This record gives sequence, structure tokens and C-alpha cells, in this order.
Amino acid sequence: MAASAGSKTITSSSASSTSAVANSFDTSTGFPAKLSLKPDQLRYCVQALKLFKAKQSDQNSVFEKEFSVLQDHRMRASEVNSSCSVAKLHVNSRKNRYSDVVPFDANRVVIDPCKDHRPSAMGYINASFITAEANPAESVSRFIATQGPLPETFEDFWEMVLQNHCPAIVMLTKLVDYHRIQKCGDYFQAENGPRLFGNICTVTKKITTTDSSLILRHQEVNRVESEDPPLPVLHIQYPEWPDHGVPYDTLAVREIFRRLCHIPSSKGPIVVHCSAGIGRTGTYCAIHNTIQRILVGDMSALDLVNTISTFRSQRMGMVQTLDQYVFCYEAIIDELEDLISDSNIQVNIKW
Repeated sequence: MAASAGSKTITSSSASSTSAVANSFDTSTGFPAKLSLKPDQLRYCVQALKLFKAKQSDQNSVFEKEFSVLQDHRMRASEVNSSCSVAKLHVNSRKNRYSDVVPFDANRVVIDPCKDHRPSAMGYINASFITAEANPAESVSRFIATQGPLPETFEDFWEMVLQNHCPAIVMLTKLVDYHRIQKCGDYFQAENGPRLFGNICTVTKKITTTDSSLILRHQEVNRVESEDPPLPVLHIQYPEWPDHGVPYDTLAVREIFRRLCHIPSSKGPIVVHCSAGIGRTGTYCAIHNTIQRILVGDMSALDLVNTISTFRSQRMGMVQTLDQYVFCYEAIIDELEDLISDSNIQVNIKW
């Protein structure tokens, strides 16, 4: 990713300079330091890297075959319709950005009906809980994959963040694409003070643009007149990831991983969204999840087909294209290479 022309920091005039949210996250503009590996973690990374590099050296034919397997096992329309009954309710139809991308009943995120004041909607939001393991380790993140919020779902979105204590939001899209098509509503920008969404108030304390053009927004979220302390949320936007495509290098995606991988899963799931919440979203989740599982010694993570199949059983269409599937491997390989680059053991890896 090319470096930006310069970094900027904007502090809200209504915020104090010693904000808890600003102190909770890394505010540096450079690429974060890599993890310090224990001997067993180094061994896991070397084992995974050898396998992935062997697949990569086969001129992508392995990747094509694996992605073909994924595509051959896509759900039929009849299966989708029977599994998404709440999303298909008339009262919820306006809450879907795309009518053909909706959450399954079994693992959809449910907003407390007493909070969203729409009992007939059954607490609906177009969002899905995502995990590749039945019992993930504390150091393996959980996710909520969701669509880019619509104006009529802004309050629902922030209610979801509050109810699930989400520590971070990863936004992998522009608000409007090159063809002037809206990909996501403006649910976050507020450089001049607080912003209200029904009963919820968000305050952007600080905005930082990193050297790889990520936009970091340090936010506090709370209900109006609540006596509870506000929830600090790190909002990371990567606007240069093209819809249905991939970035031209893995740097920015790996930077997002570095900034979030230390957050324990007990803090709450990380919200990830693009426009539909499946292509770029699924790709990032697969990269993040695979690297974390390798680091804890879960070598079933080396089966990327199985990981994405599991994701697709939780949200349709996760990782949409062959290019996105190949990019998963490229980002994982680049991060593994970086993690072991200072170790003498690298001489034993045959590239």
C-alpha cells in the first residue's frame, strides 16, 4: 500500500485531551511492531508457512481447485430462503442493503426488542456471528459480519455494538464508490462533537490517518443519560479495498490485524463490514482467524477451505471471488514470513 501524503490528527473540540478511548488503542501512524513469538509459536508458523508456500508455488492451480470446491458447495436458493425467515419478514425488508444477502436465523445477531422498540421485527439486524471454532481460545477473535449500515439502521447498528460490547469496527469500503453508488451510510463521522442516533450518542475523540492510509477513529459510545461509562471503540476504515476485488498488496490488511490481534475475545466480538458484508468482510475474517489459530497451535487452520466453508454456513457468500481467496493466502504468507523473519530457523525453509 502506498504511503499517504501525510498523517493527520484531529481532536474533537468537545472532547477532553485525556480521553480513556484515546489511551486504549495504538494511535501511532506507522506499521505496528510484529508479535514476539514463543518457541512453540515459531514452530507453528514455520510449519504453516511451508505448507502455504508449497501451494503458492503451484502457480495458483491449487487455489483454483480449492475455490472451485467451495463454489460447488454453495447453498441453493431454496435452502437460503428456508434458513432466513426473519430477514425475509416484510417489516425487516427495508433493513437489508441487498435483498439476496441476509443472515441465517440460527446465528443472526438479535437486538434486544425492548431496546429497538420494534417487537414485530424480532430484534432484526442484518448481521451474523462468525467463528471457525466451537470453543475458540481467548486469543482468537470472534466476529460480527454485517452489511454497511443504512440510514434507517444506524441506531440498530450502534445498539448492536453496545449490547455485544464490541471493542472495534473494521470498515472495508468507501461510503460511495467510483461510480457514485452508495456502499455504506455515514454512521460514524463526527469531527465536531457528539452525534445522536435515537437514544445512542457517539463521540469521535480522535482521528488518525496511518502511513498505509488506514483511518483510525477513536470513539466513545453510550446511551443518552446513561450513568454507565461509555464504551471505547476503535473504528478502522480501509477505504481503498475495491468492491469484489483485492488490494494491490497486503500491507494495510496486515496492519489492521496487528492493531486488533491483541484484543482478547472476552472483550467482545470485532465488527467487520464492507457493503454487503460477505466478500471483503469474509476475506478479512479468514486472514485474521487463520493467523491467530496458527499462533495458538490449532493446525486445522491450515485447511482454508474448511474455515471458509464454516464461515459460509454462518453467513452466505463469505469470500466471494477467486482473487479474494488467493489474497487470503497471500496475506497469511506475508504475515507468517514477517513473523519469523528474525529467526535463524528461516534458513531451514525452502522457498
